[in-house]
Amino acid sequence: MKKRDTHSDARRLLAAKRKNIRPSELSISSDSLVSTGYFDSDRPLPLVIEPKIDGVNLALWVKDHWELVESKLLTHGGILFRGFDVKGQSDFEEFLRAMELPLMEYLERSTPRAELGKGVYTSTQFPPDQSIALHNELSAALIIPRKIWFCCIKPAEEGGETPIADIRRIFQRLDPSVRERFLQKGWLLIRNYGDGFGLPWQDSFQTTDKSVIEEYARKNAMDVEWKDGDRLRTYQIRPAVIHHPQTGEIGWFNHIAFWHQSSLTPDVHEALSAEFKDQEFPYFVSYGDGSPIDDKIIDMLRDAYQREMIVFPWRTGDLLMLDNMLVAHGRRPYVGTRNVVVSMGEPYTRQDIRQKGGRRGEE
Repeated sequence: MKKRDTHSDARRLLAAKRKNIRPSELSISSDSLVSTGYFDSDRPLPLVIEPKIDGVNLALWVKDHWELVESKLLTHGGILFRGFDVKGQSDFEEFLRAMELPLMEYLERSTPRAELGKGVYTSTQFPPDQSIALHNELSAALIIPRKIWFCCIKPAEEGGETPIADIRRIFQRLDPSVRERFLQKGWLLIRNYGDGFGLPWQDSFQTTDKSVIEEYARKNAMDVEWKDGDRLRTYQIRPAVIHHPQTGEIGWFNHIAFWHQSSLTPDVHEALSAEFKDQEFPYFVSYGDGSPIDDKIIDMLRDAYQREMIVFPWRTGDLLMLDNMLVAHGRRPYVGTRNVVVSMGEPYTRQDIRQKGGRRGEE
């Protein structure tokens, strides 16, 4: 058997890139183009894929190896593409187009962000000196993104990492009695808009038309309550876990620890308590039947996230793809300018949420 000339393969690949010919047309195997590895062999999240040679077009490689990429994503929950020639937003958008997956508009917003292009957003515009706790995107929504992508155009001078954690492992870490209680009761999220804290409902839902809000709520298992002064309150009862539609695995999928009242800094909690009752806070979380969740339970949840957290430094051109139904993400504080753009897509309609009764669960 004749030995393959890998140097010739590399030259042909670079020539193909200039002519916009796909590598698969040159019969170059994936093994000759990329290598895989982990940051920690004991915790294979994320899978790291890097090019072996210069000039590998990431978008074309992913398009030609999509079944392999999806299979690896289901196993590991997240893939970090590192060392490819990803220079900015246009390369990120080329990568997104290559997968041919529908992108999602960011509704039910909880924090500000700007849309940079179709389905491409800035990362959460949150004070850089504060962290964003681990969470799964839109866990309280009826329609959730199966996938979420992050592209690092410019890392921060210090900090600004995007920590991740496998929610299958988080669920297994919880005490069985705690798991059972949440499995039976679920969780309730109450949001109050227009009280001077958080986003106004016009920004969160990207509309100024109340009838649009009411129709959206009807279709998305949410109750709405209009209060004096053009203020809005919404109620959503949700399961605390999710079963992955492909693997059947169960994961801890919610914003319970993220939005619980105890997550507020003492000064903010004191300011809110002086003016509002707990259920009038911008966010209020309880069990699905309205009973309070003890702070000790919340501490247990945060400890499980912390123990499963994986942190790696961003590099320019890094592209992180997560299965949003397998892996949670967050953000660490940072210093300097940080530019990480985000997209989410492949919408999935949950089958475990009742279509009516977002507040009380009645049919």
